[in-house]
Amino acid sequence: MVSTRSGLLQAAQSFCDTFAQQKPPADILVHFSETHQCVVLEHGLPKLGPFLGKPFLGRQGVAEYLDVVKEHLSYEDMKFSEFTVDAEALKVCVKGTARFTANKTGQGWDETFIYMLNFDSEGKVTDWKIWADSGALFLAIHGNLVD
Repeated sequence: MVSTRSGLLQAAQSFCDTFAQQKPPADILVHFSETHQCVVLEHGLPKLGPFLGKPFLGRQGVAEYLDVVKEHLSYEDMKFSEFTVDAEALKVCVKGTARFTANKTGQGWDETFIYMLNFDSEGKVTDWKIWADSGALFLAIHGNLVD
């Protein structure tokens, strides 16, 4: 049971490290609950990006989200900081930074983003909510991002 602040922090750091290291989807899915309905939601208007504003449901949905992101974006130098843990609510909010590149156009940008992670009592992710720069994403995938 992972209901302590340190347990949740460790679970969140482990998930973030696995994602930052660009591990295969199977390695990332290990961090997701098998007992709760998982959801990934990257906030934004769906017309701005193929994975924005659409809830990806279940572990299969998580895998689909990862595939769609990989199809359209690459990233490097991803780092996480400022982990805020709410042990009562089983939530962790974390700030991330990375360099993203649109695969189709090669245009890239430096970004700061936020994850809100909800966990089950076993320390597995149930909800992964993302707030990022949907404007830069839209411009880059359409070849209109200007420095």
